Amino acid sequence: MTITEKILAKAAGLSSVKPGDNIWVNADILLTHDVCGPGTIGIFKREFGADAKVFDKEKIVIIPDHYIYTKDQKAHRNVDILRDFVKEQNLPCFYNPGTDSYCGVCHVAMPDLGHVRPGETIFGTDSHTCTHGALGAFSTGIGNTDAGFIMGAGKLLIKVPETIRFVLDGEMPDFLSAKDLILHMIGDIGVDGATYCAMEFTGSAIKSLSIDERCTICNMAVEAGAKNGIIAADEKAMEYVSGRTKKPFEALYSDDDCVVKAEYRYDVSKLEPVVAKPHLPDNKALVRECKDIKVDHVYIGSCTGGKLEDFYMAAKIMKGRKVAVRTLIVPATRHVEQGLFDTKIDGQSLRSIFEDAGVDPIAPPSCAACLGGPYDTFGRTHGEEVVVSTTNRNFVGRMGSKKSMIYLASPYTAAATSLTGYITDPRDI
Repeated sequence: MTITEKILAKAAGLSSVKPGDNIWVNADILLTHDVCGPGTIGIFKREFGADAKVFDKEKIVIIPDHYIYTKDQKAHRNVDILRDFVKEQNLPCFYNPGTDSYCGVCHVAMPDLGHVRPGETIFGTDSHTCTHGALGAFSTGIGNTDAGFIMGAGKLLIKVPETIRFVLDGEMPDFLSAKDLILHMIGDIGVDGATYCAMEFTGSAIKSLSIDERCTICNMAVEAGAKNGIIAADEKAMEYVSGRTKKPFEALYSDDDCVVKAEYRYDVSKLEPVVAKPHLPDNKALVRECKDIKVDHVYIGSCTGGKLEDFYMAAKIMKGRKVAVRTLIVPATRHVEQGLFDTKIDGQSLRSIFEDAGVDPIAPPSCAACLGGPYDTFGRTHGEEVVVSTTNRNFVGRMGSKKSMIYLASPYTAAATSLTGYITDPRDI
């Protein structure tokens, strides 16, 4: 069996499963946030009763993150609904905005808080829940109805996905990042190329990546239509997890003779920086082919591009230079925000590098403009802006305005672009 099949079999109490099987899978974690949490709670109470209790209060993780720093009263109401439910159910894993427990973007906070463990099943009311496969878990996004059912029953009926394997070998060239790798892969197979499949990533190049970079790869699996993305837990992942949780877990691995739907192989040493042009993540183009495209602003943030390593990449490009266009910095979590002070390049903090470069005032951690949001959302587009962004989607209207043109790029490319005002290959800086 593949790693995905093994995890699902274990969670279903079965000795084996195969693609296409419909099985009841027990949930180790149910994740929700301020956008989908109220709807999930409403369905849970409708189906299980107004006085019903959640299946396991230790396994419900609620991380408000999308529309936090806004004057929008409907956004505030959503968070209030979560607060009331948490108090009613006495849920311990709630990260409350406006308090010391607030952490920021759920997909970056979850691993750091120790909620992600190899071999477990994670269901979340957000399509980018697939991020957590970077630590060897089966992790997938679901809708409010399924989440409401899990909240009461602790399990979900799902179909076992086929697996598509991506083998990435070779040495990573300078100024190439995980974002470039996943944009290459999505560009090759298309936004529907892995529909309801598990995207399994392996090879020497994957093993060389940090946990932050592995999260970037798995985060965007859904942009190819995948049910989940997954990377087997190696020593690096095991050390990361063991340093953040005392709960026991069992890492699982694909059998050498397991059957996969397809296999794609890459020599990463031959790849170069790319962007995804508007309006789909598979609209791949080499960065050097887009050098004549003038941009209005650069956005560096989100669960995909707002991790500490993403900012380290950007700072390497910006250090000692000045931005030519509006440049927005949005750390994903409070931990990352602190890391901008603590992490240094040649004795200078990342935050100081950005400030000296002339970026806009650095935003507090949240999803911010990645999902558009209320009119006062930090970084939201309001007109015909051309944006280079480290986020995960460039759909029409994704960052606010339906007229904006969003190019997805790595932190290296985004930072290089900020210095010239045109889409720029970081190798040219």
